[in-house]
Amino acid sequence: MTQIIDKKLRIDDFDYELPQELIAQEPLEDRAASRLMVLDRHTGSVDHRMFRDLPSLLQPGDLLVMNDSRVIPARLRGHRESGGGVEVLILRPESDGLWRALAKPVRRLRVGERIVIPAKPGTDAPDAHVVLREKLGEGQVLVEIDDELSRHLEGYGHVPLPPYITHQLDDEERYQTVYANQQGSAAAPTAGLHFTNEMLAELAGQGIDSAYVTLHVGLDTFRPVSEEYAEDHEIHSEWCSVPQETWDKIVETKERGGRVVAVGTTSARTLESLGQRVEAGQPGPFDAFTRIYITPGYEWTMVDVLFTNFHLPKSTLLLMISALAGRENVLAAYQEAIAENYRFFSFGDAMLIV
Repeated sequence: MTQIIDKKLRIDDFDYELPQELIAQEPLEDRAASRLMVLDRHTGSVDHRMFRDLPSLLQPGDLLVMNDSRVIPARLRGHRESGGGVEVLILRPESDGLWRALAKPVRRLRVGERIVIPAKPGTDAPDAHVVLREKLGEGQVLVEIDDELSRHLEGYGHVPLPPYITHQLDDEERYQTVYANQQGSAAAPTAGLHFTNEMLAELAGQGIDSAYVTLHVGLDTFRPVSEEYAEDHEIHSEWCSVPQETWDKIVETKERGGRVVAVGTTSARTLESLGQRVEAGQPGPFDAFTRIYITPGYEWTMVDVLFTNFHLPKSTLLLMISALAGRENVLAAYQEAIAENYRFFSFGDAMLIV
C-alpha cells in the first residue's frame, strides 16, 4: 500500500479561521452558478473562475469520475414511549436486519428500549418504531427498525443536513446530485451538487467522458478529528464500488494519457481504494468496504485532478486535499478564498486542483 502517515503530522497545522458568514446556508438557485477557484498544485498559483468555465479548464480525453450515491432520509425524529425527544441518524445496514446509527441523547436510552417515530405531517401512516439493540460507543448504536419504517422510510425520515447548516431546505432534492441513483448515503457527495445535466452534456460534447463509482457516505462526515496527531485518528469504513464499465474507462483513459478527474473526495477515496487493490494484484471492478486514510505523504495512484468543495478546518478531507496539493498551497488558497468572500462547505463554492 502506498500510504504514509507522518507521525509528526499535527492536526493543528491544518486549522484556519473562517468567518461564520462565509458558511453557505442555502444552495444557489442555479446549481451551476457557483464560483470556482483553480489551484495549481505544482506552483501554488490560484485563478478565480466560475463553475461554468469548467469545460475550458479540462481537456478532451479527460475522464470525469462521479459518486452516484443517493442520500437516504436517514434523520428520524421521534420520542421515547415514556416521553422525551430522540433523534436517530441511521448510517448503514448491518447483518440480521440491524442498522448502525447515531442516537441522541444516547446516554439516556436503554438497550431494548422502543423509540416511536411518527410519520411526517400530512400523512395518515401509523407510527413506526426503532428498537435500540446495542450501544457501540461514541454515540453509535445498533438499532432494529420495523417493517413499516423499512418499506416507507421517505414517509418518516428527513435528509440529514450537516450540523453547520441551520436552515431547512424547502426542496430536499437540492441536497442530492442530479445523477444520484444508488441509495445509501447519510450525507451528500457535495462536490457533485454543482453539476447539471446541461453541464454534463456540454462536457461530453467536448470529448470529456464521464463514469460513476459509488461510495455511501457514513460516520466520518459527522466526526471531527480530535486527536493531536493525524495517525491517532481512527477512520471508519465506508462501502464503495467500482463497476466494470468504470474500470474499463479508467484503464482506457490511463493508456492514452488522459487524466482521471475525481469529482469530490468520496470519488477520490474510491479511486484510490481501487489503486491500492491494483497495487496488491487485484485489478478490476470491486464492491467492498474501504478504510483508506489519505494524508500528506500519500502517493496518489489513480487521481490526476480533483474537483472539490472547501472543507472544514482540521478535517480528514482537508488532510486529503493537502496530500494532493500540499498543505502550504491549500491553506494559502483558503486564505485567498476567505479574502475574496467565497462560500464554504456543502452548499458553497468549488475548487479545481490541477
